[in-house]
Amino acid sequence: MESITHGCMECCLKCVRGIPYPSLIATILLYAGVALFCGCGHEALTGTLTILQNYFEVVRAPGDSLDVFTMIDIIKYVIYGIASAFFVYGILLMVEGFFTSGAIKDLYGDFKITTCGRCVSAWFIMLTYIFMLAWLGLTAFTALPVFMYFNIWTICQNTTMLEGASLCLDPRQFGVVTISEEKTVCTGTEKFFKMCESKEVDMTFHLFVCALAGAGAAVIAMIHYLMVLSANWAYVKDACKLQKYEDCKSKEEQELHDIHSTRSKERLNAYT
Repeated sequence: MESITHGCMECCLKCVRGIPYPSLIATILLYAGVALFCGCGHEALTGTLTILQNYFEVVRAPGDSLDVFTMIDIIKYVIYGIASAFFVYGILLMVEGFFTSGAIKDLYGDFKITTCGRCVSAWFIMLTYIFMLAWLGLTAFTALPVFMYFNIWTICQNTTMLEGASLCLDPRQFGVVTISEEKTVCTGTEKFFKMCESKEVDMTFHLFVCALAGAGAAVIAMIHYLMVLSANWAYVKDACKLQKYEDCKSKEEQELHDIHSTRSKERLNAYT
């Protein structure tokens, strides 16, 4: 009974030691960042549409013309694609971490490191670097609505200090509507007070902040993956060289042993 328990414990410890913890941490961080960015970004875009419709009286253009509503719908579909793609990519990187860890741990065993394995690791490094640059771009893009909503949120938080001032929010400045359309909301008007009291601006602003934090977390996860993949690739490369050296050394030793055996037989035959 004790031997069975001891064997199970050794098996569990072996499995725990075989987990690539750096890749696991990076995967968790990536999933958390993507979930924040996609979930909060989607809801923030929905809140933006509500604000434009209810307080700026922006309506969807007839037909298939490209307006702000169409653009937001496209961005939502892009968000769906990002969520699906990086869910699969996180699994692939985790699997690659398991295989690379196995290659390093079994260096002196029967495991043979192939050129294909090193090429796959190099390909993941290049792909992860491209995705890191893409997430940097998404982070910069998400910072724009955060800045816009921060200004609106600040104005709403300081309505009592704006008595007598005439500040207007004009969506034409951000390309939301065409120049010919005047859809302004000025301080002191009924629409302005309704918009600030509805808490929709406050909620949308904080959702965009969370989406920005998620994009930043995804960037950090990509950098973490780059460090892990680069280290694994270097380890595998060194292991491959060491393995070739060990194979050559064993081959030379075998050849010397064969030569020594042949000479010994020749001497024995000559003596006989």
